[in-house]
Amino acid sequence: MRTVIFDLDGTLADTSGDLIAAANHCFDLMGFATRLDPKGDAGTALRGGRAMLTLGLEREGQMSAELIDRYYPVLLSAYGDAIDTHTVLYPGAMEAVEALKSNGVRVGICTNKPEALAQTLMTRLGVRDAFASLIGADTLPTRKPDAAPYVAAVEQAGGVVAQSCLIGDTVTDRDTARAAKVPCVLVGFGPSGEDMLALEPDAIIQHFDELPDVALRLLA
Repeated sequence: MRTVIFDLDGTLADTSGDLIAAANHCFDLMGFATRLDPKGDAGTALRGGRAMLTLGLEREGQMSAELIDRYYPVLLSAYGDAIDTHTVLYPGAMEAVEALKSNGVRVGICTNKPEALAQTLMTRLGVRDAFASLIGADTLPTRKPDAAPYVAAVEQAGGVVAQSCLIGDTVTDRDTARAAKVPCVLVGFGPSGEDMLALEPDAIIQHFDELPDVALRLLA
């Protein structure tokens, strides 16, 4: 069974606004003046909570692994409380998913977002049932770029790795695909879009309208 596995943050959905709001909540609790910018720092937001805390603390001149460890759970809690305030699916994302499914392709998600938060977000966005699998950062002992979560997402969707490909937006996704020995498609419309060519993926798309044809070609 042919299978397409999607990354979540920065690929299916722009989650940066809600992630940055959660990070800024932490800086407020710390008593720091630093705030991340929803537009300028979107790329960092899509690399996760620890990356945002690190950036803010570096700007404040207060870099501390202890502070990151202490406030990371606070960030996750704040994010979970307002997970879909600003988040939107990218244009054409679900139309591409349905087009793939209409061609007999299984679809799933492999994300480095904690599984419970990913499940909550996809449910709130009203699209969880469109995906046959969802593997998060803490579903298995390892996370992307280890191949195991990707393999699990493919198998949970009812597919086989040899007939699958990964859709993502970062070097982590590219490295995951290489570890699993599958094709990788990167999106060029996210915050890191201008850097995609340097990662040498099998394909780059500038809009989800392009994905069905590209994925079906790679899966042929």
